[in-house]
Amino acid sequence: MEVEKSGDTLVVRARDGAVCGHADGDVYAWKGIPFAAAPVGALRFRAPAPPSPWNGVRNCAVFGPMAPQGHGTAVPIDAGLEMDEDCLSINVWAPEPDGTPRPVMVWIHGGAYCLGTAAQSIYDGRILSTVGDLVVVSFNYRVGALGFLDLSSFSTAEHLFETNIGLRDQVAALAWVRENISAFGGDPDEVTVFGESSGAGSITTLMTCPSAEGLFHRAIAQSPPATSVYGSERAATVARQFLDILGLAPEESATLLRLPYDQIIEASDTLVNEVPTKIPGTLAMAPVVDRDFLPRYPVAAFQKGYSHRIPLIIGSNKDESSLFKLMKSPLLPVTSDSVQEMLRAIAADHPDLPANRLADILAAYPDRAKSRGALAMSRDAAFRMPALWVADAHSRHSPTWMYRFDAATPILKAARIGAGHATELPYVFGNFGTLNVDPTFWLGGRKTAMEVSGRVQRRWLAFVRHGVPAALDGSKHWAPYDENTRATLLIDSSDTLVQDPDREMRLAWGNEVMGFS
Repeated sequence: MEVEKSGDTLVVRARDGAVCGHADGDVYAWKGIPFAAAPVGALRFRAPAPPSPWNGVRNCAVFGPMAPQGHGTAVPIDAGLEMDEDCLSINVWAPEPDGTPRPVMVWIHGGAYCLGTAAQSIYDGRILSTVGDLVVVSFNYRVGALGFLDLSSFSTAEHLFETNIGLRDQVAALAWVRENISAFGGDPDEVTVFGESSGAGSITTLMTCPSAEGLFHRAIAQSPPATSVYGSERAATVARQFLDILGLAPEESATLLRLPYDQIIEASDTLVNEVPTKIPGTLAMAPVVDRDFLPRYPVAAFQKGYSHRIPLIIGSNKDESSLFKLMKSPLLPVTSDSVQEMLRAIAADHPDLPANRLADILAAYPDRAKSRGALAMSRDAAFRMPALWVADAHSRHSPTWMYRFDAATPILKAARIGAGHATELPYVFGNFGTLNVDPTFWLGGRKTAMEVSGRVQRRWLAFVRHGVPAALDGSKHWAPYDENTRATLLIDSSDTLVQDPDREMRLAWGNEVMGFS
């Protein structure tokens, strides 16, 4: 390990060149390190390529550009952040290296596979790195049409369109961590990935992806939409819709390599809204089972015992769907009609499904005609049941812990958001107050929230260091999950360990995966 310290800076020699980090409290931060070449021109819609090495010292004081995506979204992003196709960069927070390898946490951001960036303030790794005395990593990957649109059905001898571009970016970033993190004081053999929403869905997918095996050793999946992975036939249909939006014929698909990226993003935004509006419960762009990079549907792979043998924490939030209703987002069905349409579409996707199976699911939600019941059905279909299916299967061979995040401040309860989607994020990172106008503590609750955050961080960090999420502070013991007890930690103002807390809902949905193919 070769480092050069000067004042508030620390220079590290990484694989592709020297990088200068800057003091950030008690740790150092290196931002915007390229882990792959700019995916432009002939590299657009292709797997990431290695970056070109550089001479001299690269100043890593600011985040790299975020991946091209639509504007005006509900995702809180720094207005001054640049957007560019040259977006494949990685960020590291670490204590000053002292010769003792530290565990590594690698964050995969969410955003429905079409939004987000590692530079969002809520994902800042300084507090976790400081509290845990470990290395925290985050990175950008391609999203939307540039990252998760499968154009492989249009490939020709002259122009190859590859599958699962965004996932391939993630694998490349994890490979970078394996090759470089020791230079920052991290242990490449003690890597934990953690992520939320589509970031967590990426994790459950990577846990069944051959090329990702061995790149991480523990996983934390927060609210993973694990069944939002589609087959190549559906992906080809969506790709044709995308060309139609742009007014291109299939034989003109090579034009996509030359179009300004803002035209691609505009068409991508249209597609993102069209697809879930026509078929509620589906996403326009998501991982695709291509039988090569991703050989199997992830949840089916888990059930057949093909997931990587690593410890896993997995869970969901009590009120996942409330935020989608508030944002009036089409990404999740939240009305009675759209939820019913989602179930009809799932049934059409599973022609062998017995009629009574659907009836059993509907019977589990007697108030489904009301907003509360519709939100519950949507939450369970998108997040809770996929998490349970994964936990059931993975726990048969690897240590697994299940949680449900129930904590909510008084204002979030009053606004009927409760423990909505992504509301656990500030508790995990310790970063509260990152919204432009943050109402989190308008009605109080800060002291309790800080206590909850401390417990969550201690459990996550213990898992990272020891493979067991034990908060050694007198907190409730968190027993592993298995199909006999289904022990689940309910995280609230105080933690409670409950056996099979969603039993009726779980029995109604059954063990056979209900999702779109």
